[in-house]
Amino acid sequence: MKIEITKVHTADQITLVARLAGQIWREHYVSMITIEQIDYMIEKFQSVSAITDQIRNQGYEYYLLLQQDGSAAGYLSIRADNGKLFLSKFYVSKEHRGRGYASQAMAFIEQLCKERGLSHIWLTVNRDNASSIAVYEKKGFVNVREQVADIGNGYVMDDFIMEKEIAFV
Repeated sequence: MKIEITKVHTADQITLVARLAGQIWREHYVSMITIEQIDYMIEKFQSVSAITDQIRNQGYEYYLLLQQDGSAAGYLSIRADNGKLFLSKFYVSKEHRGRGYASQAMAFIEQLCKERGLSHIWLTVNRDNASSIAVYEKKGFVNVREQVADIGNGYVMDDFIMEKEIAFV
């Protein structure tokens, strides 16, 4: 099934992304981190105010992954970073996984890199997130290092940093 990838501009779109984040994070991360940390991270990084600030002041771009009927299947967030593209967020709702949406979104991201002259895509992924790590490896990402980042309130993000080189053929 083909998806439409739409850049987030409006307050309604930002609200939709925040709602998707709450749903996806609570269903996916509960086996890796506590619900208290999930709630803290959603408020800090994926609330309407946090997303709005990221778009307006921090150079992030958000995109909705829309099905043919217009309903949202997921979202992603990117930012140029020292000649590379940082894939900050990349989430597909549980009921929409396995339909090729991640492949379509990754092709879109790779095309953005080529258009913008960015040499790599890099991301952070929770080291216990085996299913996402497997998807990224299948898409050509390699683990380049580990990172433990203090995010406040006594919480840390314990991640792998993965990277994929973009071929300019």
